[in-house]
Amino acid sequence: MASYLQIENISKSYGPKILFENIGFNINEGDKIALIAPNGTGKTSLMRILAGKDKSDSGGKIMFLKDISIAFLEQEYAFDPEKSIFSQIMSSSAEFTSGLDQEHLWEYERRVIKLLGNFNLTDPEQQMKELSGGEVKRVAITQMLASEADFFIMDEPTNHLDIDAIEFMEGYLSRSRCTLLMVTHDRYFLDRVCNTVMEMDHGAIYTYRGNYQNYLEKREERIANYNAETDKVRNILRRELEWMRSTPCARTGKARYRINAFYDLKDRASQTYTQKQVSMSEMKGATRLGTKIINCRDLSFFYGDKCYLDKFTYNFQRYEKVGIVGRNGAGKSTFLNILTGNYTPEMVCTDPGSYSYGSGCGLMTGIIERGESLKVGYYHQSGMKFNPQDTVLDIVNDTSLLNRFLFPHDMLNNKVEKLSGGERRRLYLLTILMQQPNLLILDEPTNDLDIVTLNILEEYLKEFAGSLIIVSHDRHFLDKLVDHLFIFCGDGLVKDFVGSYSEYREFIKEYEAQQRSAARAQEKAEKEKEAAKAKASASAEPVPAKKKKLSWKEQREMEQLEKDLETLAAEKAELETMLGNGALPFDKLQSASERIGQILAETDEKELRLLELYETIS
Repeated sequence: MASYLQIENISKSYGPKILFENIGFNINEGDKIALIAPNGTGKTSLMRILAGKDKSDSGGKIMFLKDISIAFLEQEYAFDPEKSIFSQIMSSSAEFTSGLDQEHLWEYERRVIKLLGNFNLTDPEQQMKELSGGEVKRVAITQMLASEADFFIMDEPTNHLDIDAIEFMEGYLSRSRCTLLMVTHDRYFLDRVCNTVMEMDHGAIYTYRGNYQNYLEKREERIANYNAETDKVRNILRRELEWMRSTPCARTGKARYRINAFYDLKDRASQTYTQKQVSMSEMKGATRLGTKIINCRDLSFFYGDKCYLDKFTYNFQRYEKVGIVGRNGAGKSTFLNILTGNYTPEMVCTDPGSYSYGSGCGLMTGIIERGESLKVGYYHQSGMKFNPQDTVLDIVNDTSLLNRFLFPHDMLNNKVEKLSGGERRRLYLLTILMQQPNLLILDEPTNDLDIVTLNILEEYLKEFAGSLIIVSHDRHFLDKLVDHLFIFCGDGLVKDFVGSYSEYREFIKEYEAQQRSAARAQEKAEKEKEAAKAKASASAEPVPAKKKKLSWKEQREMEQLEKDLETLAAEKAELETMLGNGALPFDKLQSASERIGQILAETDEKELRLLELYETIS
């Protein structure tokens, strides 16, 4: 198996903070690796160094196999808002398309269009500035997948994607023969795509072949073995200490090497493995919650001519945990803003009952009532708004609480703008939980959080003494926490499904399989019916059919069809000659290619009609 990448002695630090130092590892062809590490330990920095976007502080070696192509998916996709989706992808793909001949360039364009369709981006001419965050992420992933690079480097590929898009990408990558290194917090995605887990821990790299559960088990074994070895070293150290004290050094002939070994042992004996974890055990509980939470009756929301919510009626209950899923743009975040009172009929725009929404106006109708004791904690997917000069301690003035959320004393005076994405999210989550809400609304809470933090957050939320509403694309997170789901189906339709997300997907798969089976059975029955009819007709005494004469109108139509077919054939031949000489600019090439497709369709239609007329007189 060929080695795709060899790394030796690379390091990265920011100011006094060392992210990693003199690390090395190897990636082989066909490896699909998930890189796991706590937030703030340099996962993104490492990937940027490997992709050539940043440099190692210590030099070191980064050696790729000759002639392999590399595609890098960053967390934030740089784009021109005035360009169309297709133009943006083509202009950003110059390194992959510049050396392609015309035939391979067309093939690349066809892959782009097909992948956009798979990601439900059906209008390639739509401008980038009109897209949501999730749609921009799908454009970035389309560009990466269309490159068919040998080696994909992906930083949090599932962030901001809806579950349909995640499941498509999951299937694509699991079938692909690409080599892959990615950072992800999505445990289902990790298990279904990756065959290796690579952990960056305490400045070292550890590699585990297998799935996430195997990684957890082998990691525990590694830590237990390390600490057991430490205990052995301490026992040896005690004996050596007695030996060192047995006789004054000046009066003995103690070997210098043994004295040096004693200090090495002393240093090793102090190195017990400890893992910092977010602690929520001392977090104050939820404020007491009354019987009335939020009651909705015939609640509707329109923006322009698009309906995001259509006569939604539901009374939220104490202690229930509901998940909300649906495609990007289906209205999930809008729904949360309505529940929390951010959108109300009193926010007048131009008409009674309408209010300002973005650059236009929205209309909300129906009744929504909130309990008097309701105290909402709303975690927005857009994250925390902060002053760039604020420190961690400015945001949360409680050192004990900050320490339990993995913000040690040496980080308290760090400016928030210097924190990693995951550290910033963790701090934001702390500001929400310390308010002691009794209704916790989380809009995509798993984005940027590391897996360890997610596991602890899940355990906290399972015991949360209040009501919980979660919008999430993380299927594992939903399966662990929610009792039922609101499925946002589009056009304002919301369906309630009792059960976990995995149960919902199984239900959908079974339903779709039943629909396909019923369609095949109906098709088979119709074919058998036609066959029986044809058999009966063949066994009957044949009756000579009368030849029919064409009407004057039909004769003129036949003549015109024959002329049209000759004209189309000549135009097609001319366009093919123009395409073959390679002298046309790109826009003319694209136009000519589209026209050939139209000619083929017109030719098929006219030939079919001409055949019908021939059969009439035969």
